[in-house]
Formats: sequence, C-alpha cells, structure tokens
Amino acid sequence: MVREATDRVYVSLIIPAFNEEARIGKSLENILSFLQPQPYTWEVIIVDDGSSDRTVQLVQQRFGHHPGVRIHRQARNLGKGEAVKQGMLLGSGKYLFFSDADLSVPIETLSLFLSYLEKGFPVAIGTRQKPDSVIEIHQPAYREIMGKIYTKLTNLILGLQLSDFTCGFKGFTMGAAKEIFVLQRVQNWSFDAEILYLARLKGYGIMEVPVRWRNDQATKVRLWRDVGTSFLGLLMIRLNHFLGRYG
Repeated sequence: MVREATDRVYVSLIIPAFNEEARIGKSLENILSFLQPQPYTWEVIIVDDGSSDRTVQLVQQRFGHHPGVRIHRQARNLGKGEAVKQGMLLGSGKYLFFSDADLSVPIETLSLFLSYLEKGFPVAIGTRQKPDSVIEIHQPAYREIMGKIYTKLTNLILGLQLSDFTCGFKGFTMGAAKEIFVLQRVQNWSFDAEILYLARLKGYGIMEVPVRWRNDQATKVRLWRDVGTSFLGLLMIRLNHFLGRYG
C-alpha cells in the first residue's frame, strides 16, 4: 500500500511505564533504531504511571532531545490500563500501537501489524496461542496454566472467541482507537479484555496475529493479587455494559 505524503503522524507507539528505570533505556534504543529508517512519520509516547524510581529522569536525559519522543506523566500510580488509555488518547497517528516496556514482543513486529491495519483490519492483536507463534522463553508452567484459565473465563464471561487477551502488543486504526479507549473504564490488568470487548461491541473486526514472544522475569504482574482483581474486572465489564456505560 502506498503511504500518503502528509505532515500527519502515521504511526503512534505507546509505551506504559512503571518503575522501568532498569530496562526503558535499552527498549527505547531498540525502538528508535527500528523507527528511524521507516518511510513514515512516527511518534513514541511513554506514559509514566507514577513511577517512584528514575524512569522519568532517564527518559528525559537520554531521549528528551528527540523530536519523536515525548513523555506523559501521571501524578500517581493508576494502573497499566489507565496508562495505556491516556497514551492512546494522546496519540495522533493514523495507526496507533501499544507495547510493553520490556519489548517481550520484538518491536520489528510492528511492520506486520501495520500491514494488516493498512489492509483494512481496524484492530490487530498479538497472540501466543496460534500454531505460528513462537515462545522463545516460556513463563513458569503455573503462570501459563493460569493464563489459559483466564482466557477461557474471559471468553465465557464476555461472550468472545479470542485466543490471547493479555499479549502486550496491539494495534488500532485511529477511528477504532479513539472510539474504544474513550469508553475504557478498567484501569487494572483486565483492561485488555475490556478494550477487545468494546471492539466487538462497536463492530470492529479483530485480527489475531501470531507473534514471537519471550518472558521477562522482571514482570510487574503479581499473580495472586492480579488474578483476583482481573476476575473482578471481568464482572465489572459486564456490569458497565448492563448499566449502559458503553454508549
């Protein structure tokens, strides 16, 4: 597809960050190395979710001079879901993506996702559960089992048929992103399920894209705490729909 010549940002990449001092620098180096040669305009928005370490200072010192990089600070820790929401609403790209700060899905994956969006898919999400996906470093077995249980529960409670909700790489057309994320209410780890539920509710097709993925042992997920809040989040999504909060 021929990309139009325009001053408008073509690709926005949102990176939620909470106490990411140890790895955000390397991740941003990889992101910029990938984006700078691309034939389109782009922006990277780091949304700091109330970090208590030097995440903000590091980004400002090392990347603050770069015209394609900006940081949005939340006054306190509100949750990954809220950080992603704010970043997606701030993004001005024709196509908007969000990725985990650890780049568990390689940034080069963006090219494949972008090709699907350009072909007309309004939403493209990474999946680790399709035959062509490659898991380079697995999570511990108990985490993989819990993940599969969560997927089954989410599909059952929300009436969806998706193979992977929590893979941290997703892309949207601007029209889909702005309609979906303005309605998002869940701030915790169930936000992925909510935005995909909203995508279906609003009639947007979802393309599941097999990805290459590696587990990072420095994950911010705290299993038993987040399992409980995520389950309650699924119930809240159904309640929000019942109460007419999704328009």
